[in-house]
Amino acid sequence: MSEQSAVVHEPTAGRRLARALSPTNISALYFLLLMFVIFSFWVPHTFLTLGTWRSLLNDQAVVALVAIGFGIPLAAGAFDLAVGAEVGLTGVLVAWLLAQHSIPMIPAIAVTLVAGALIGSASGLFVVRMRIDSFIATLGMSSILIALTSWLSGGEQILNLSSAFQRISTVSVLGVTASVWLLLVVVVIVCYVMEHTPAGRRIYATGGNREAARLAGVRTGTVIVLSLAACGILTAVAGVLNSSTLGVGDPTVGPAYLLPALAGVFLGSTQFRGGRVNVWGTVTAIYVLAVGTTGLQLAGAPSWIPDLFNGAALLIAVGVARSGLGSGHRMRVVRRAIRMRSTQPAADGILAPDQEEITSDQH
Repeated sequence: MSEQSAVVHEPTAGRRLARALSPTNISALYFLLLMFVIFSFWVPHTFLTLGTWRSLLNDQAVVALVAIGFGIPLAAGAFDLAVGAEVGLTGVLVAWLLAQHSIPMIPAIAVTLVAGALIGSASGLFVVRMRIDSFIATLGMSSILIALTSWLSGGEQILNLSSAFQRISTVSVLGVTASVWLLLVVVVIVCYVMEHTPAGRRIYATGGNREAARLAGVRTGTVIVLSLAACGILTAVAGVLNSSTLGVGDPTVGPAYLLPALAGVFLGSTQFRGGRVNVWGTVTAIYVLAVGTTGLQLAGAPSWIPDLFNGAALLIAVGVARSGLGSGHRMRVVRRAIRMRSTQPAADGILAPDQEEITSDQH
Protein backbone atom coordinates (compact mmCIF):
# COMPACT_ATOMS: atom_id res chain seq x y z
CA MET A 1 0.00 0.00 0.00
CA SER A 2 2.78 2.38 0.84
CA GLU A 3 4.50 1.65 -2.47
CA GLN A 4 1.29 2.46 -4.38
CA SER A 5 0.96 5.69 -2.42
CA ALA A 6 4.52 6.59 -3.30
CA VAL A 7 3.81 6.03 -7.01
CA VAL A 8 0.62 8.11 -6.92
CA HIS A 9 2.38 11.08 -5.37
CA GLU A 10 5.39 10.96 -7.70
CA PRO A 11 5.32 14.18 -9.79
CA THR A 12 4.88 13.84 -13.53
CA ALA A 13 7.49 14.97 -16.04
CA GLY A 14 5.40 18.04 -16.80
CA ARG A 15 5.18 19.02 -13.16
CA ARG A 16 8.88 18.49 -12.68
CA LEU A 17 9.60 20.72 -15.68
CA ALA A 18 7.20 23.38 -14.41
CA ARG A 19 8.86 23.26 -11.01
CA ALA A 20 12.33 23.51 -12.57
CA LEU A 21 11.31 26.57 -14.61
CA SER A 22 9.40 28.19 -11.77
CA PRO A 23 10.47 31.75 -10.87
CA THR A 24 10.93 30.56 -7.29
CA ASN A 25 13.53 28.07 -8.52
CA ILE A 26 15.45 30.06 -11.13
CA SER A 27 14.51 33.65 -10.34
CA ALA A 28 18.12 34.76 -10.81
CA LEU A 29 18.07 33.66 -14.45
CA TYR A 30 14.88 35.61 -15.10
CA PHE A 31 16.41 38.61 -13.36
CA LEU A 32 19.52 38.22 -15.53
CA LEU A 33 17.38 38.20 -18.67
CA LEU A 34 15.56 41.33 -17.49
CA MET A 35 18.83 43.16 -16.79
CA PHE A 36 20.25 42.10 -20.13
CA VAL A 37 17.26 43.59 -21.95
CA ILE A 38 17.34 46.81 -19.92
CA PHE A 39 21.06 47.49 -20.31
CA SER A 40 21.04 46.44 -23.96
CA PHE A 41 18.69 49.34 -24.66
CA TRP A 42 20.19 51.69 -22.06
CA VAL A 43 23.91 51.43 -22.87
CA PRO A 44 24.13 49.20 -25.97
CA HIS A 45 27.45 50.57 -27.25
CA THR A 46 29.33 49.47 -24.11
CA PHE A 47 27.20 46.74 -22.53
CA LEU A 48 26.94 44.56 -25.62
CA THR A 49 30.62 44.55 -26.50
CA LEU A 50 32.69 41.38 -26.32
CA GLY A 51 35.31 43.15 -24.22
CA THR A 52 32.78 44.00 -21.51
CA TRP A 53 31.56 40.43 -21.19
CA ARG A 54 35.05 38.98 -21.33
CA SER A 55 36.18 41.37 -18.61
CA LEU A 56 33.12 40.55 -16.50
CA LEU A 57 33.75 36.82 -16.83
CA ASN A 58 37.43 37.15 -15.90
CA ASP A 59 37.03 39.67 -13.08
CA GLN A 60 34.46 37.62 -11.18
CA ALA A 61 36.42 34.35 -11.19
CA VAL A 62 38.21 35.19 -7.92
CA VAL A 63 34.95 36.30 -6.27
CA ALA A 64 33.28 33.06 -7.35
CA LEU A 65 36.13 30.98 -5.91
CA VAL A 66 35.78 32.76 -2.57
CA ALA A 67 32.01 32.25 -2.60
CA ILE A 68 32.34 28.53 -3.36
CA GLY A 69 34.81 28.21 -0.50
CA PHE A 70 32.45 30.04 1.84
CA GLY A 71 29.57 27.79 0.81
CA ILE A 72 31.25 24.52 1.85
CA PRO A 73 31.35 25.16 5.62
CA LEU A 74 28.03 27.00 5.40
CA ALA A 75 26.47 23.79 4.05
CA ALA A 76 27.87 22.10 7.17
CA GLY A 77 26.32 24.76 9.40
CA ALA A 78 29.43 26.88 10.00
CA PHE A 79 30.13 30.47 8.98
CA ASP A 80 33.57 31.54 7.82
CA LEU A 81 33.59 35.31 8.07
CA ALA A 82 37.37 35.28 7.63
CA VAL A 83 37.27 34.50 3.89
CA GLY A 84 38.11 38.07 2.89
CA ALA A 85 41.01 38.30 5.33
CA GLU A 86 42.22 34.87 4.14
CA VAL A 87 42.34 36.12 0.55
CA GLY A 88 44.32 39.16 1.69
CA LEU A 89 46.81 37.21 3.78
CA THR A 90 47.45 34.44 1.24
CA GLY A 91 47.81 36.97 -1.57
CA VAL A 92 50.43 38.85 0.43
CA LEU A 93 52.08 35.63 1.61
CA VAL A 94 52.73 34.28 -1.89
CA ALA A 95 54.06 37.68 -3.00
CA TRP A 96 56.28 37.87 0.11
CA LEU A 97 57.74 34.43 -0.59
CA LEU A 98 58.36 35.21 -4.26
CA ALA A 99 59.64 38.79 -4.12
CA GLN A 100 61.37 39.04 -0.76
CA HIS A 101 62.71 35.52 -0.31
CA SER A 102 63.20 34.44 -3.94
CA ILE A 103 61.40 31.13 -3.39
CA PRO A 104 60.53 29.39 -6.70
CA MET A 105 56.98 29.88 -7.88
CA ILE A 106 55.62 26.32 -7.44
CA PRO A 107 56.91 25.88 -3.85
CA ALA A 108 55.69 29.37 -2.94
CA ILE A 109 52.19 28.58 -4.19
CA ALA A 110 52.24 25.20 -2.43
CA VAL A 111 53.22 26.82 0.88
CA THR A 112 50.42 29.36 0.44
CA LEU A 113 47.82 26.66 -0.15
CA VAL A 114 49.02 24.76 2.92
CA ALA A 115 48.78 28.00 4.91
CA GLY A 116 45.19 28.42 3.74
CA ALA A 117 44.34 24.88 4.85
CA LEU A 118 45.96 25.46 8.26
CA ILE A 119 44.04 28.71 8.77
CA GLY A 120 40.76 26.99 7.98
CA SER A 121 41.63 24.05 10.22
CA ALA A 122 42.51 26.41 13.08
CA SER A 123 39.11 28.07 12.75
CA GLY A 124 37.50 24.62 12.77
CA LEU A 125 39.32 23.61 15.94
CA PHE A 126 38.15 26.78 17.68
CA VAL A 127 34.59 25.86 16.73
CA VAL A 128 34.78 22.14 17.55
CA ARG A 129 37.23 21.86 20.42
CA MET A 130 36.67 25.15 22.20
CA ARG A 131 32.95 25.23 21.30
CA ILE A 132 33.07 28.82 20.09
CA ASP A 133 30.28 29.77 17.72
CA SER A 134 31.63 29.80 14.17
CA PHE A 135 30.40 33.36 13.66
CA ILE A 136 32.49 34.59 16.60
CA ALA A 137 35.47 32.30 15.97
CA THR A 138 35.93 33.30 12.34
CA LEU A 139 35.26 36.96 13.06
CA GLY A 140 38.10 36.85 15.60
CA MET A 141 40.26 34.92 13.13
CA SER A 142 39.57 37.59 10.52
CA SER A 143 40.95 40.29 12.81
CA ILE A 144 44.07 38.21 13.51
CA LEU A 145 44.65 37.60 9.80
CA ILE A 146 44.29 41.27 8.96
CA ALA A 147 46.94 42.05 11.58
CA LEU A 148 49.25 39.34 10.17
CA THR A 149 48.75 40.71 6.67
CA SER A 150 49.72 44.20 7.77
CA TRP A 151 52.76 42.87 9.64
CA LEU A 152 53.93 40.70 6.75
CA SER A 153 53.60 43.44 4.16
CA GLY A 154 54.57 46.36 6.34
CA GLY A 155 51.30 47.98 5.27
CA GLU A 156 52.59 48.42 1.71
CA GLN A 157 52.22 46.61 -1.58
CA ILE A 158 54.80 43.94 -2.32
CA LEU A 159 56.19 44.63 -5.78
CA ASN A 160 58.54 42.99 -8.29
CA LEU A 161 56.57 39.80 -8.86
CA SER A 162 57.90 37.76 -11.76
CA SER A 163 56.24 37.85 -15.17
CA ALA A 164 55.83 34.07 -15.01
CA PHE A 165 53.73 34.42 -11.86
CA GLN A 166 51.62 37.17 -13.41
CA ARG A 167 50.90 35.00 -16.43
CA ILE A 168 49.18 32.41 -14.23
CA SER A 169 45.95 34.40 -14.22
CA THR A 170 46.35 36.47 -17.38
CA VAL A 171 47.18 33.84 -19.99
CA SER A 172 44.18 33.27 -22.26
CA VAL A 173 42.80 30.10 -23.75
CA LEU A 174 40.03 30.54 -26.35
CA GLY A 175 39.76 34.17 -25.32
CA VAL A 176 39.17 33.34 -21.64
CA THR A 177 41.79 33.69 -18.93
CA ALA A 178 43.18 30.78 -16.96
CA SER A 179 41.33 32.04 -13.86
CA VAL A 180 37.99 31.25 -15.47
CA TRP A 181 39.11 27.79 -16.58
CA LEU A 182 40.39 27.09 -13.08
CA LEU A 183 37.05 28.25 -11.68
CA LEU A 184 35.25 25.83 -13.99
CA VAL A 185 37.43 22.94 -12.80
CA VAL A 186 36.76 23.87 -9.16
CA VAL A 187 33.02 24.10 -9.82
CA VAL A 188 32.90 20.62 -11.37
CA ILE A 189 34.98 19.04 -8.58
CA VAL A 190 33.17 20.69 -5.67
CA CYS A 191 29.76 20.11 -7.22
CA TYR A 192 30.52 16.41 -7.71
CA VAL A 193 31.81 16.00 -4.15
CA MET A 194 28.89 17.88 -2.60
CA GLU A 195 26.12 16.27 -4.64
CA HIS A 196 27.32 12.75 -5.44
CA THR A 197 29.62 11.47 -2.69
CA PRO A 198 29.21 10.33 0.92
CA ALA A 199 31.41 13.26 1.97
CA GLY A 200 28.91 15.71 0.50
CA ARG A 201 26.00 13.95 2.17
CA ARG A 202 27.81 14.15 5.49
CA ILE A 203 28.32 17.89 4.99
CA TYR A 204 24.64 18.53 4.26
CA ALA A 205 23.57 16.21 7.07
CA THR A 206 25.77 18.07 9.56
CA GLY A 207 24.44 21.42 8.42
CA GLY A 208 20.82 20.27 8.52
CA ASN A 209 20.85 18.83 12.03
CA ARG A 210 24.21 18.33 13.68
CA GLU A 211 22.92 16.27 16.60
CA ALA A 212 20.86 13.96 14.39
CA ALA A 213 23.83 13.50 12.08
CA ARG A 214 26.07 12.69 15.05
CA LEU A 215 23.62 10.10 16.35
CA ALA A 216 23.52 8.57 12.87
CA GLY A 217 27.29 8.05 12.96
CA VAL A 218 28.62 11.17 11.27
CA ARG A 219 31.79 12.59 12.83
CA THR A 220 30.38 16.08 12.75
CA GLY A 221 33.42 17.72 14.33
CA THR A 222 35.68 16.30 11.64
CA VAL A 223 33.22 17.40 8.95
CA ILE A 224 33.27 20.99 10.22
CA VAL A 225 37.06 21.15 10.51
CA LEU A 226 37.60 19.70 7.04
CA SER A 227 34.93 21.96 5.54
CA LEU A 228 36.66 25.03 6.93
CA ALA A 229 40.03 23.66 5.75
CA ALA A 230 38.61 23.25 2.23
CA CYS A 231 37.34 26.82 2.41
CA GLY A 232 40.84 27.93 3.43
CA ILE A 233 42.38 26.17 0.44
CA LEU A 234 39.96 27.78 -2.02
CA THR A 235 40.46 31.24 -0.54
CA ALA A 236 44.21 30.68 -0.80
CA VAL A 237 43.77 29.85 -4.49
CA ALA A 238 41.77 33.06 -4.82
CA GLY A 239 44.52 34.99 -3.02
CA VAL A 240 47.19 33.63 -5.37
CA LEU A 241 45.11 34.48 -8.44
CA ASN A 242 44.37 37.95 -7.08
CA SER A 243 48.07 38.77 -6.62
CA SER A 244 48.85 37.28 -10.02
CA THR A 245 46.19 39.45 -11.65
CA LEU A 246 47.24 42.65 -9.87
CA GLY A 247 50.95 41.94 -10.25
CA VAL A 248 51.49 42.94 -6.61
CA GLY A 249 50.71 41.65 -3.14
CA ASP A 250 48.16 44.19 -1.93
CA PRO A 251 47.31 44.01 1.81
CA THR A 252 44.11 46.06 1.44
CA VAL A 253 42.04 44.13 -1.11
CA GLY A 254 41.06 40.99 0.81
CA PRO A 255 38.20 42.18 3.07
CA ALA A 256 36.32 43.54 0.06
CA TYR A 257 35.60 39.97 -1.06
CA LEU A 258 33.49 39.09 1.99
CA LEU A 259 30.24 40.87 1.10
CA PRO A 260 30.06 39.69 -2.55
CA ALA A 261 30.79 36.13 -1.42
CA LEU A 262 28.03 36.19 1.20
CA ALA A 263 25.56 37.74 -1.23
CA GLY A 264 26.41 35.17 -3.89
CA VAL A 265 26.07 32.17 -1.59
CA PHE A 266 22.80 33.22 0.01
CA LEU A 267 21.24 34.33 -3.27
CA GLY A 268 22.54 31.15 -4.90
CA SER A 269 20.92 29.02 -2.20
CA THR A 270 17.51 30.22 -3.44
CA GLN A 271 18.27 28.86 -6.91
CA PHE A 272 17.96 25.30 -8.25
CA ARG A 273 17.88 23.53 -4.87
CA GLY A 274 15.07 25.19 -2.96
CA GLY A 275 16.90 26.88 -0.11
CA ARG A 276 19.99 24.67 0.01
CA VAL A 277 23.55 25.91 -0.57
CA ASN A 278 24.74 24.66 -3.96
CA VAL A 279 27.69 25.40 -6.22
CA TRP A 280 25.90 26.17 -9.48
CA GLY A 281 23.48 28.48 -7.73
CA THR A 282 26.39 30.31 -6.09
CA VAL A 283 28.27 30.85 -9.35
CA THR A 284 25.09 31.92 -11.14
CA ALA A 285 24.31 34.44 -8.42
CA ILE A 286 27.84 35.88 -8.50
CA TYR A 287 27.63 36.58 -12.22
CA VAL A 288 24.05 37.86 -12.06
CA LEU A 289 25.12 40.39 -9.43
CA ALA A 290 28.16 41.28 -11.55
CA VAL A 291 25.99 41.94 -14.59
CA GLY A 292 23.84 44.29 -12.53
CA THR A 293 26.73 46.28 -11.09
CA THR A 294 28.59 46.38 -14.42
CA GLY A 295 25.53 47.64 -16.27
CA LEU A 296 24.91 50.36 -13.71
CA GLN A 297 28.54 51.46 -13.79
CA LEU A 298 28.51 51.61 -17.59
CA ALA A 299 25.38 53.74 -17.33
CA GLY A 300 27.30 56.25 -15.20
CA ALA A 301 26.19 55.19 -11.72
CA PRO A 302 28.38 56.25 -8.74
CA SER A 303 31.29 54.10 -7.59
CA TRP A 304 29.44 53.06 -4.42
CA ILE A 305 26.76 51.25 -6.41
CA PRO A 306 28.41 47.77 -6.18
CA ASP A 307 28.35 47.86 -2.36
CA LEU A 308 24.73 49.03 -2.35
CA PHE A 309 23.74 46.42 -4.93
CA ASN A 310 25.48 43.54 -3.14
CA GLY A 311 24.19 44.58 0.28
CA ALA A 312 20.61 44.80 -0.94
CA ALA A 313 20.95 41.46 -2.71
CA LEU A 314 22.27 39.87 0.49
CA LEU A 315 19.33 41.15 2.56
CA ILE A 316 16.79 40.05 -0.03
CA ALA A 317 18.43 36.66 -0.50
CA VAL A 318 18.53 35.91 3.23
CA GLY A 319 14.90 36.96 3.56
CA VAL A 320 13.85 34.75 0.67
CA ALA A 321 15.93 31.84 1.95
CA ARG A 322 14.30 32.04 5.39
CA SER A 323 10.74 32.32 4.12
CA GLY A 324 10.92 30.48 0.78
CA LEU A 325 9.93 27.02 2.05
CA GLY A 326 6.29 27.17 3.03
CA SER A 327 4.70 24.78 5.46
CA GLY A 328 2.98 22.85 2.67
CA HIS A 329 6.26 22.21 0.90
CA ARG A 330 7.93 21.16 4.13
CA MET A 331 5.12 18.70 4.89
CA ARG A 332 5.57 17.10 1.46
CA VAL A 333 9.29 16.79 2.15
CA VAL A 334 8.62 15.16 5.52
CA ARG A 335 6.19 12.68 4.02
CA ARG A 336 8.71 11.70 1.36
CA ALA A 337 11.36 11.31 4.06
CA ILE A 338 9.11 8.95 6.03
CA ARG A 339 8.47 6.81 2.95
CA MET A 340 12.17 6.66 2.11
CA ARG A 341 13.04 5.79 5.69
CA SER A 342 10.45 3.02 5.85
CA THR A 343 11.46 1.37 2.58
CA GLN A 344 15.26 1.54 2.61
CA PRO A 345 18.20 2.02 4.98
CA ALA A 346 19.91 5.37 5.25
CA ALA A 347 22.48 5.90 2.51
CA ASP A 348 25.96 4.90 3.61
CA GLY A 349 24.64 4.64 7.17
CA ILE A 350 25.12 8.34 7.70
CA LEU A 351 21.69 9.93 7.43
CA ALA A 352 19.27 10.21 10.30
CA PRO A 353 15.51 10.71 9.65
CA ASP A 354 15.89 14.49 9.81
CA GLN A 355 18.59 14.33 7.18
CA GLU A 356 16.49 12.29 4.76
CA GLU A 357 14.42 15.45 4.52
CA ILE A 358 17.45 17.34 3.31
CA THR A 359 18.47 14.86 0.65
CA SER A 360 14.92 14.30 -0.62
CA ASP A 361 14.41 18.04 -0.98
CA GLN A 362 16.96 18.26 -3.76
CA HIS A 363 14.85 16.04 -5.96
